[in-house]
Amino acid sequence: MLLDTNAWIEYFKGTKKGLQVREILHSKQCYTCSISLAELSEWIEKENIDRSEKLNGVKSQSTIVFPDARTLESAGIIKCRKRKTFKDFGMIDAIILATAKTYGLQIVTGDSHFKDENVFML
Repeated sequence: MLLDTNAWIEYFKGTKKGLQVREILHSKQCYTCSISLAELSEWIEKENIDRSEKLNGVKSQSTIVFPDARTLESAGIIKCRKRKTFKDFGMIDAIILATAKTYGLQIVTGDSHFKDENVFML
């Protein structure tokens, strides 16, 4: 399962959804797209919390996967198509979705932008 940035944030906040993520982390093989590290770093900076603890947690509890050139090209197409439904669908979400498709992974998220995709909604 590919944990979206949203899933990690819920996990770090210790919310009800975060408890679901915790269960998934303990019961499934989990992955995180490398681009999520940038989003998490931004969130950590805004929240003024311990960067190394959180990012090391992501790296130790999941395998970081990297989008290749073909996946990134696919992300551009995905973004254009998803924008027909979600006007604010961004490139980072497109890269995460393309990465999940490339690796054949289900996305774990609470983000409605991934609706109608192969997701486990929190």
